Parts: sequence; structure tokens; C-alpha cells
Amino acid sequence: MFALLFGKIKNVAVACVFAAVSAFCGNAATEQLVWCDEFDYLGHPDPSSWSFETGFVRNKEMQWYQSKNAKVKNGYLVITGKKERFPNPWFDGKRKYRDKPEWAREREYVEYTSASLRSRASWLYGRVEVRAKIQPEEGLWPAIWFLGLEGDWPGCGEIDLFEYYDGSIHANFCWSAETHREPYAQKWNSSKRPIGEFVRKRSGWVRDWHIWEMRWTPEYIDLVLDGKVLNSQKLSEVRNPDGSNPFHQPMFLILNLAMGSTGGSLENTNLPGEFLIDYVRVYQMKNKPREPKKNSPPPPPIKPQRIFLERSKG
Repeated sequence: MFALLFGKIKNVAVACVFAAVSAFCGNAATEQLVWCDEFDYLGHPDPSSWSFETGFVRNKEMQWYQSKNAKVKNGYLVITGKKERFPNPWFDGKRKYRDKPEWAREREYVEYTSASLRSRASWLYGRVEVRAKIQPEEGLWPAIWFLGLEGDWPGCGEIDLFEYYDGSIHANFCWSAETHREPYAQKWNSSKRPIGEFVRKRSGWVRDWHIWEMRWTPEYIDLVLDGKVLNSQKLSEVRNPDGSNPFHQPMFLILNLAMGSTGGSLENTNLPGEFLIDYVRVYQMKNKPREPKKNSPPPPPIKPQRIFLERSKG
């Protein structure tokens, strides 16, 4: 067991070195690879790189998050959403779980399961590249997104490099617009592209692998799909009501496959559903290297629950 774990972590390090010298790395003259997971091992995702969310977490989604729904096989991270019924461990007849959302305590049974991974590393500025394949169906809500290390949501800042729901590819930025009456009000800069827009250009688009990329500088952030910018945000235009700018702090990465809620009805969804990740690579400028936080404790809990029911579109 320990030998296998050591070998797995060692292989991840070797894979990152290999990616730095042989894979597409952007501008090699100015960038350096500072973190990656190539998923070229077998079993559970590398515990030194990832932690997991557990339970019913946000948005009244249908899935119970559990680590066993994330596996590394055939060179990919595979996050599986499936129909699976068992008693809800948080079902609260005696108000034992008051720290959990009320909606999560009211469900007697878990009906669906999936996984959500959070990077143990965090980064300030740079370029993040994720190669992934999605299953674009109603009911499934895959996402590649970031949250700031400091502050409660939405003041911590949120960057949605990729989300799929409502038949569309989304790329969003979010920060606080709180008032005394609305302490968790949000400001959104949102982009929505119907998936048909991509399919019309290439009929096999939904079966292809795609590269999502975040280009993050002190001046702006671009969210990019297959080389095309889907959304941009000038950081000079971002301010929380307290004067802070959440996009000038380190952020950690989340990879998850949500089910139901904003993702739509699961009545006709082909399950199990999968979200495949080929690799995650993080580059930073050579002249100002910033080391990621390795083997640090998991990022702080997400508070309050991440809500998508009402958006103020930018």
C-alpha cells in the first residue's frame, strides 16, 4: 500500500517534469510549469494534490459528494455521477447536524452520487490549462472553477473557467455586491454560449477533448476555450464593497460534476455520467516565480452556499 502510494506520487512528479519539457507549454521563454497533475497513474487522485468535498454541499443539488466517485484510469481523472440510493447520513430527526444546510438535512435518502475535488495548492496570477471531455446532457453540471483563499463567498471571488448547463458553455466572474439588506448579493460578469454554436462548426465537438485555459495577470483575466476567448475581466473594474479586490489573492481550483439543480432535470439523463480530465497544468512567469502551497491543509470551507438562482449579469 505504502509502496504503491509512493510510486504514484513519484510518477506525478515525473509526469510534471515531462510536461514541462515536452508538452505544449505556451511561451517557454517567459513561463515555467509550477504545478500539474497528468493523471498517468492508477487509483485514487493523488492525496498530496487534491482534497474532496463530502455530502450535500450547495445549490440544493441532487448529488451526495464522495471521494470514491473519482478515479484515475487510462491516463485520465474520471468523475462519475450515478444513481445510487442509501440513507442520508445527515438526515436530521434530532437536529444533530445543525451546521448543515436545512435542505440537506431534510432528505431521508441519497439518490445520486458524484465527486468534487479541490486543489491543495493555490496560485496568484499565471496560466492554468485543463484538457477535458464533457458529457453535455440535461441534468449534468460539470465545472472547472476557482475560489479565493480569504473571505466568505462571494467576497472571496469566484472564477468559472467552465460550466455546462442549460445547453450552454458558461465562463463567469463573480464578486461581492453586498448591502445591509442583501449581505450575499453578487456582481456577475457572465458569458453563455449555446453548445450548438460549437457543434455547427464541428459536428464531432461533443466527442472531442477540449482545452480550457485561464490567463491571469495583475491587469486582466481571460477565460479561453480551444484558443478562443469566451470572457474577459479587467481587474481595475473589480471591487468588493469593502474596497478589496478578490482577484488579487491566491485562488484554489475545484473540479466537480454536479447533478440536478441548475443542471436541470435528471429524469431523462443517461447515467452514469462522466466528466473526464486529461491533465491540469499551472504556469507562472519566470521573472516572478510564485510557488504554489504544497501539502497545505485543505482550503477553508465554502461559506455561504454557492447560489446560482439569481444572477446580475455583467
